[in-house]
Amino acid sequence: MRPMITTSELAAQLSGPESARSVVLDVRWRLAGPPGADSYREAHLPGAVYVDLDTALAGEPGDGGRHPLPEPETLQRHLRAAGVRAGHPVVVYDDSDGSVAARAWWLLRWAGHTEVAVLDGGFAAWTEEGRPVTDEVPVTAEGDIVVKPGGMPVLGAVEAAALTREGLLFDARAKQRYTGETEPVDPRAGHVPGAVNAPFSGHLGEDGRWRDASELAERFEGLGVTPETPVGVYCGSGVTASSVVLALEVAGHPEPAALYAGSWSHWSRDPERPVATGELPG
Repeated sequence: MRPMITTSELAAQLSGPESARSVVLDVRWRLAGPPGADSYREAHLPGAVYVDLDTALAGEPGDGGRHPLPEPETLQRHLRAAGVRAGHPVVVYDDSDGSVAARAWWLLRWAGHTEVAVLDGGFAAWTEEGRPVTDEVPVTAEGDIVVKPGGMPVLGAVEAAALTREGLLFDARAKQRYTGETEPVDPRAGHVPGAVNAPFSGHLGEDGRWRDASELAERFEGLGVTPETPVGVYCGSGVTASSVVLALEVAGHPEPAALYAGSWSHWSRDPERPVATGELPG
């Protein structure tokens, strides 16, 4: 299954036989609200099931960061409740920049479920095209997915630091947070020494859709990526970095990029870890 699906492809699929339809997950979430669950109750794609980032797609915030990986048992319980079945395709969407959908995509891949795609343009693209929405919450049959962690590579702080010397470590945050000019959330400002800034906003065009494979490949080549380059990614809390992993896959990078799941919210907690500031990797 390709990692991205268009609105027209999904619409055609949802109008076909029920047995051939993907499970659709609505993962809308906003740092400053309103809650994604409220938006879901107002309107969502027909048949979509809401899955919450904070309770299903992340563990409890703490020493591991603001959005650490969930416990496998917790993730499995929520995915089964949403109707996810082994070997059956899943489509995920949000209503912002695709990063939360990318987190869900990444977690499913990490869990060993390869049949998953992100809806290009998300809820906004779907509604802009006048496609149907509903406030009806579907009755979903229990899924049978078995979460088997290890399907995608994960970095800790030590491995992330090593990758700055052995490959490329991307910082997916906005430039102002990378340089240390501002830090609205985490304990210290700056970036992991040696990390290269690759803001996740660069994956999208002006229309809110993802750039095509050739454009993304050109972007990453300009950042120093070759087919042989091992790549890791972090962001503030491990959510938007997932979109860089997705973008690299769309671009055709042969190996999945590794996710530093704790990201800056984990790195910056330890005063012994070095911090770089300014526009250069350091």
